[in-house]
Amino acid sequence: MTLIRNPDAKPGAPKIGGAGSIAMLGPAFVAAIAYVDPGNVAANLTAGAKYGYLLIWVLVVANLMAVLIQFLSAKLGLVTGRSLPEQLGARLRPTSRRAFWVQAEVVAAATDLAEVIGGAIALHLLFGLPLLLGGFITGAVSTAILAIQNRRGQRTFEFVVIGLLAIITIGFVSGLAFTDVSASESLAGLVPRFQGSETVLLAASMLGATVMPHAIYLHSALARDRHGHIEDAGRLRHLLRVTKIDVVAALLIAGTVNIAMLLLAASALRGQEGTDTIEGAHSAIENALGPGVAVVFGVGLLASGLASTSVGCAAGAEIMKGLLAFRVPLLTRRVVTLIPALIVLGIGVDPTAALVISQVVLSFGIPFALVPLVRMTSDAQLMGGNRNAIATTAVAWLVAGVIIALNIALLWLTLAG
Repeated sequence: MTLIRNPDAKPGAPKIGGAGSIAMLGPAFVAAIAYVDPGNVAANLTAGAKYGYLLIWVLVVANLMAVLIQFLSAKLGLVTGRSLPEQLGARLRPTSRRAFWVQAEVVAAATDLAEVIGGAIALHLLFGLPLLLGGFITGAVSTAILAIQNRRGQRTFEFVVIGLLAIITIGFVSGLAFTDVSASESLAGLVPRFQGSETVLLAASMLGATVMPHAIYLHSALARDRHGHIEDAGRLRHLLRVTKIDVVAALLIAGTVNIAMLLLAASALRGQEGTDTIEGAHSAIENALGPGVAVVFGVGLLASGLASTSVGCAAGAEIMKGLLAFRVPLLTRRVVTLIPALIVLGIGVDPTAALVISQVVLSFGIPFALVPLVRMTSDAQLMGGNRNAIATTAVAWLVAGVIIALNIALLWLTLAG
């Protein structure tokens, strides 16, 4: 899929500075939807309900990682004029390219699974609809959102997604106004530590839900297609500065939402029976905080499912186009990728458990996106004077190392168990 370029992205428009800089914001907010999808809800609620404030540090660290990673992705697209999948497609041999595409598609399928299930759960909680019917409706509405992108362009798509992000934020943050969060326990939760193998599994799930591979692949295309390939050095420097603001602002919102979910579960749901599932958490929220808060929570979950499945489908299309130079019509792809989620809903797999496991799959896919990204953005021949500084490269490799080490630990603990 090639995202439609904004005609204002040509050199000379929008103007540098002031309102022109504000008008450049947007791509990171689309990518940020990946950081507040239903997989985040399942992982964060489970962590807070079972272990209280213990894993707050995971969300803080993951969000800091995400800021660096998403900026590097956007920078790659802006400087080179190619998305990360396109850069990989140009470098890998045919066999390696196809193998890489297979693992990327598995990650995309796990993403879509989480997002469609999340939307179905929300419709079940709000209206009592069967999960399978809710999955169909989520797929249909997300198809309509993608049709807006195809017909009206990326900027209109950004406005729609940002509106949904606002609903998500209200839905998941407002509950904190009705519960007492322990400041001392919250501060203690900033100290990195685990309590057994299950907390490592949850940490990997939270990490996979926060630093998401498809967002890394997609952001490079979003930034490039919105602004074009800028060759003027002055404009490019300014655009990169604006992109930093875009990324920090978008992920600050996403990080706040994630931490709010964990704090809500830790303060209002800990120790209650069944609160390690989204349905149980919703019921407990209704009992403890009232039906109004529960409805707002459900609306936030629905907006999360609708927005994130649209963005995830767009990412999958970009991955296929970049790696295989092959395009499937976006709406056709939406129908095909909906099938696995509907099967899971139809056979009665526990939806919250499926969400958490899908996030673990995403966590294993992160190195395949992150390692090439760090290598490419550190390459002087590819990036010229905009290559990563030595300190940036060192931190980026440290981030990659931490993620890979956590995944190895998770695999060992899972097999040992």
